[in-house]
Amino acid sequence: MSANAALKTEARTTAIELIGAALPGFETLLQDAIASVRHKVLADGKISTAKLEAEQHAAHGLSWLATYVMALRELKAYGERLQSEDRYGAVEDYAIRIGAGEYAAQIFGGIPMSQNEIIRLGALGLPDKVVAAARGDAAETLIAQGNTPENRARLVALFSQNDGAASVGDPGLDETLEAIRSEMRRFCAAEVTPHAHEWHLKNDYIPMPVVEKMAELGVFGLTIPEEFGGMGLSKVSMCVVSEELSRGYIGVGSLGTRSEIAAELILCGGTDAQKAHWLPKLASGEVLPTAVFTEPNTGSDLASLRTKAVKQGEGVDAVWKVSGNKTWITHPVRADIMTLLVRTDPDAAGYRGLSMLIAEKPRGTDADPFPVAGLTGGEIEVLGYRGMKEYELAFDGFEVKGENLLGGVEGQGFKQLMQTFEAARIQTAARAVGVAQSAFDLGLKYAQDRIQFGKPLIAFPRVADKLAMMAVEILIARQLTYFAAREKDAERRCDLEAGMAKLLGARVAWAAADNALQIHGGNGFALEYPISRVLCDARILNIFEGAAEIQAQVIARRLVEG
Repeated sequence: MSANAALKTEARTTAIELIGAALPGFETLLQDAIASVRHKVLADGKISTAKLEAEQHAAHGLSWLATYVMALRELKAYGERLQSEDRYGAVEDYAIRIGAGEYAAQIFGGIPMSQNEIIRLGALGLPDKVVAAARGDAAETLIAQGNTPENRARLVALFSQNDGAASVGDPGLDETLEAIRSEMRRFCAAEVTPHAHEWHLKNDYIPMPVVEKMAELGVFGLTIPEEFGGMGLSKVSMCVVSEELSRGYIGVGSLGTRSEIAAELILCGGTDAQKAHWLPKLASGEVLPTAVFTEPNTGSDLASLRTKAVKQGEGVDAVWKVSGNKTWITHPVRADIMTLLVRTDPDAAGYRGLSMLIAEKPRGTDADPFPVAGLTGGEIEVLGYRGMKEYELAFDGFEVKGENLLGGVEGQGFKQLMQTFEAARIQTAARAVGVAQSAFDLGLKYAQDRIQFGKPLIAFPRVADKLAMMAVEILIARQLTYFAAREKDAERRCDLEAGMAKLLGARVAWAAADNALQIHGGNGFALEYPISRVLCDARILNIFEGAAEIQAQVIARRLVEG
């Protein structure tokens, strides 16, 4: 019996139909909310930075409302794709039903922007009659038939039978992507998962043989065009690989981020000679890169960046002399090149004086981390996200070849960096899904194995409910991430979609890790249990590649601009 046929035997309205009936009301509600917040932040017909800052609660709440409406839209689209391929079954229907019903209920009752910040529709300036129009019969039915105890119990019963599944619900991938996914899972099962917790506890580097195996699998050249030695695959494939590697260990999943950012920078902003020279080396893993952007006192405020580069000499003898400090630099010791954002024009205000350098350096070791003149650094000890190590770097006359100015033109650094943010945030959203999946795996196994009061923990409704919601939100975050990646593959602007995927994915990862640790009880607080590592790893996702607050601000501005 096909998945669709099996579902039809239950003879009830599908979750897709429920969303379809309610979605127009939510879409109208969102447009009304955009108009209302726009009124709050405009001055003389333009967005006022001061007003936008003063109205952050409403503006960021608008971002979360838009993310939830997009989630409903993509849940519907996901279900329809599976239906068209006869892959839509009971697991998918229950997951979509619970997720859509819960998100609809939160839209009207309050969306959590963080643990203690709830956005309610009144804060967006929406009149009661507008809210009432959206909360019509269709929305009420979606909520009533959505996140119920019976539906959660049934979903848990279904996925509990599917031991070892890669995820709850068909992810909706084609055969090629499923093959890639399976290959990454096998690699992690053999080379990563058995050792990840030991690497974390010892604060060890991910061993180079593992990195070399990743290179052999094509991880570093996944989306680099074939003409430059890469595999020329889609951003969706990047998501699949990033998710599965991060499910094994976030450090392994994040190694690919370095190459993704460097490749995007060079592809979008490099000269023909720079592309021909560097991209094949990145694709093969011969060269490991690191991104060197953040400074101690700037954080997300890149316009205030102070690290300077002064050009000396001309032609083949030209060099850039770099001086300044950078912080939160991931994997710099073993990197061969640094994509280094510097100020080359001290007289140009803000972003206009910034340029990007491809800074070469020798690989270092723990004993001699930076064996090159003009560069020193100190390790930043961190709770999680280990395996690559974080550093603060000091540049004092560090030399970069004159020909390694990205694009060969000064003043383009910020623009070049902005071109990478879509792909970087999509990849981070995928990492978040992988970390959430890892937490779910650990929570489910512990709940099934741990016996209390004569029965497994999963038999208790509060434990089962946690697992049900973890599975549902992972599915939602995954589909938002894939949607953003498909938009990127179609060469459409997708900073909004990428931002939403990252915003939600990071929250889902933290919630999953927190709940999985709760399922472990006191054992979850013990360092010997891997969930303690996953909790630490999950926390960083709401901070890097755009902190949640910055991400919400960017989304809000885009929505209000229209």
